Amino acid sequence: MGHVQDWVPVLEAATRAPSIHNTQPWRFTAGPDRLEVHLDTRRALPAVDPTGRQQVISCGIAAEFAVVALRAAGQAADVEVGGEGDHLATVRVTGAAEATDADRALADAIAARHTTRAPFLPRAVPADLVDSLQREARSYGVWVEQVSSNDAELVVAHLLSRAEQAEQADAAYRAELDSWMRTDPAAPDGVPVEAVPGDDPAARPSNWLVRDFLAGQRTPQPAAPVADDDPPPPVERPAVVLLGTDGDDRAAWVQAGRALGRLLLALTAAGLSASPLTQALDWPATRTRMQADLSLVGHPQMLMRIGYSGAPASATGRRPVGEVLRTDE
Repeated sequence: MGHVQDWVPVLEAATRAPSIHNTQPWRFTAGPDRLEVHLDTRRALPAVDPTGRQQVISCGIAAEFAVVALRAAGQAADVEVGGEGDHLATVRVTGAAEATDADRALADAIAARHTTRAPFLPRAVPADLVDSLQREARSYGVWVEQVSSNDAELVVAHLLSRAEQAEQADAAYRAELDSWMRTDPAAPDGVPVEAVPGDDPAARPSNWLVRDFLAGQRTPQPAAPVADDDPPPPVERPAVVLLGTDGDDRAAWVQAGRALGRLLLALTAAGLSASPLTQALDWPATRTRMQADLSLVGHPQMLMRIGYSGAPASATGRRPVGEVLRTDE
């Protein structure tokens, strides 16, 4: 890359990665031909992510966004997973590479991607798109399963509801969640209040319960009267996919993040949106139960709903590059 300042546009892309509660739990060390990705343990979430698994996945997404940005800029890169202490991975530039239209489309998707927590449009996700996500993930050693059978939907919906109730009843979880909510639109981290739908997710006509970021803050509202001849509300029917790995160590979590990052950009480039349904994976009991009840050969790492969004994009803040970058020059 030549000089450290050459890494700035790459890091601007990498730090657009989504992260649990938008904690942005990463630090980077840049050298002439490499970018080290470190876990920033000062931004830990001991209540919802005590092992750091979800934050490591977030760092894996950032590493993959860096690779995508490099490729679009005409640079080939490899990722070496592993390191001492908080060092998770190294993105190493290996030479020049001619960028394709597909490379540039993925890079453009970095800025366009956003998490959609509002209901999706009642429009089916193409089956061949899900197939392509599965093929893409396999190159990272990650499997993708669509939750499509009635039995699997019932299992996952039940576990989501059970985990959401347990989290809302946990005072430490509620306090931690509140500490990462932001009312200032210019906040550099955390979840902006305006990015969270004001309706109660449990009241939606959907099996898929998104995380309630406003639990305990919402004023109860009386139910709106419904006339006998009112049509039923449209039922949200997103595609729901589960990403997993054979192993469940830190390297597997990084790889899960890399695959997830690539899939999120592919979805965005195809005009779709995604949002996580991770409550059932936050808690060891429900995560283990999901593994058993779905007869999974491996470990679930991410559950997400994908579909077409009719809601406007809502950007979340990012810490400046200078705050997360150090150099070894």
